[in-house]
Amino acid sequence: MNKFMTSVKNFLVSEDGPTAVEYAVMLALIIVVCIGTVSSIGTKANAKFLSAANAL
Repeated sequence: MNKFMTSVKNFLVSEDGPTAVEYAVMLALIIVVCIGTVSSIGTKANAKFLSAANAL
């Protein structure tokens, strides 16, 4: 347990900790934007396909 606490302390003190957190936040934002974009494109594509199907 002591070794674990020491490693956590070293992680928080070092510069790698904040950098990893920043990258995680950026990745989360990119994922949210991608999901929103794919959802929007999917909805619009579905409407186009329904329009084409009704025209036939």
